[in-house]
Amino acid sequence: MIGKIRRGKRVEGLLRYLFGPGTDGQHRNAHIVAGFATPAELEPLAHPNGGRDLRRLQALLNQPVTLLGDRNYDKPVWHLSLRAAPEDPILTDAQWAHIAAEAMDRVGLAPDGDPDGVRWIAVRHADDHIHLVATLARTDGLRPEVWNDGYRVREACLAVEERFGLRRTAPADRTAARRAARGEHEKAHRAGQPRDPRSELRRRVQTAAAAARTESEFFHLLRDDGLLVRLRHSQRQPAQVTGYAVALPEYRTAAGRAVWYGGGKLAADLTLPKLRHRWTNGTPGTGPPRPAQQTITGRGLSDQTARAYLRTALRHAADRSRNATEFFAALEQAGILVRPRYSHRHPDQITGYAVTLPDHHDTDGAARWYSGAKLAPGLSWTALCRHWNGDTGTRDQPPDLTLDERRAIYEDAARAAAFATAQIRCHTVTSPHLARDACWAAADTLRSAAHATGNRHLHQAADAYDRAARAPYGRIPTPTPAGNSLRITARLLALTRTSGSPALNLVTALAAALLTLVDAIGDLHRVHHHEPQAHAAMKAARHLADLTANPQPWLAAQPPKPEPVALAMADFPVPWTPAAPASRIGPHRTPRPGPPERRKPAR
Repeated sequence: MIGKIRRGKRVEGLLRYLFGPGTDGQHRNAHIVAGFATPAELEPLAHPNGGRDLRRLQALLNQPVTLLGDRNYDKPVWHLSLRAAPEDPILTDAQWAHIAAEAMDRVGLAPDGDPDGVRWIAVRHADDHIHLVATLARTDGLRPEVWNDGYRVREACLAVEERFGLRRTAPADRTAARRAARGEHEKAHRAGQPRDPRSELRRRVQTAAAAARTESEFFHLLRDDGLLVRLRHSQRQPAQVTGYAVALPEYRTAAGRAVWYGGGKLAADLTLPKLRHRWTNGTPGTGPPRPAQQTITGRGLSDQTARAYLRTALRHAADRSRNATEFFAALEQAGILVRPRYSHRHPDQITGYAVTLPDHHDTDGAARWYSGAKLAPGLSWTALCRHWNGDTGTRDQPPDLTLDERRAIYEDAARAAAFATAQIRCHTVTSPHLARDACWAAADTLRSAAHATGNRHLHQAADAYDRAARAPYGRIPTPTPAGNSLRITARLLALTRTSGSPALNLVTALAAALLTLVDAIGDLHRVHHHEPQAHAAMKAARHLADLTANPQPWLAAQPPKPEPVALAMADFPVPWTPAAPASRIGPHRTPRPGPPERRKPAR
């Protein structure tokens, strides 16, 4: 059962609508099933022409509001519509009356046994829903409190579903993303947009948050994606950023102004404080505030993956620096360990450097260092010094990742997903709170994988999994190694976005690992009776299963390759027809050319 609350200023127009024929004549046999008095006392008189005399009912509902005077709400009319699912049985008037009394009692407007509650009625003019109308003024001269009434209505709906055996709906656990309003859907449809602006912004912001390591990088990625970004600063400390809002350049009001959406209006975990918590590997300390950033560790990364990330990070640091001091400071801010090499003759002169990632060791347990010249010719110390001195032609352009590096990144991502799966399975029953961080971080991995590959199945899986990532009631999970490894994986996958389309086997292998991870997360939610999150994980698993079971749509999206059989067949003057049946030739096989057809000589 679904309940929707609206607020209004005048009760007269609402009553005329409820007892009228409706916009399309869908209102039939409108009558009162419950209220602050018996339905027979409150039922309006019927005119001979079929109309209703609503003046007495209006006066009864407005009388407490008039006595309250200036202490009234700006919108004192409280309107709740309760609708059952189409597959639910048709309820009787007595059952609807019980449901209405349950809702008014749980909201606190008319508690059971309180004669001084607000005046209200429940009108039924269809089989599957009723309307509750109340005026927000108690008969004892007090103004009722309606704070968080939506959550109380959700609790009433869950209790009614349990009592009458109706279709179960999701609880108000604050894990669902904000849905677009009807006007947003209609405006996007008129503009020919595939998605409403709220959903489009949520997808882009989630992609940028998964790929970013720091707050400044997050805003930089949003602007590079073509979004408008507006920062909110503290009134006491103007230099401190306390929030943000984003907008689509093409989505504007009739006056030409951009329509802004704050992070909290897109999803509960996209507020700036929760994003800052996502970018830290541990619980923030009690000391002075410092910029939130995620440290990329080398634990569990292959040599090729570490080299690819270090080369990319060194190029970004070199582009943003003007001398050696700024270069080393940028590397330190990026969480990269640096070891300078000094001259024997001049101990203060730097002649080279080497870098590595924290916890990146070789087989003997020693730190594995990489010199700049071994990562790329343009990253040698001589090339960097010439670049800082104004010689712009000494540094080469950043090349794309090689095929081996992309394969290594995808293999490391699959291993991180397997590690997170094992951790979730281990803590499903005994310590579920230790598995929630991996559930939250899995959304970043899915979103980065979808953005890096462009695969529609991964995009659909990331959208479907959205709710399964959030802990109930806005709780922030404690960071865990499994969650941190998935976040590092999301950032590494973002590096492959500009390196061309990955091979089919890499995508299917990663999708299979993510499918196992999502299945484990779904089992976790089912064990602890988190039905909405379990349903979201199940939908995401279906899309991943479609990708692993039928990768042909992804293969068809690749650029066509020349068929070698066409060159062989061109040598024959007569077209050749394969002798083998068509069913014996698979999608990846090419028929071998046979001998040319022999023609009988003419007599």
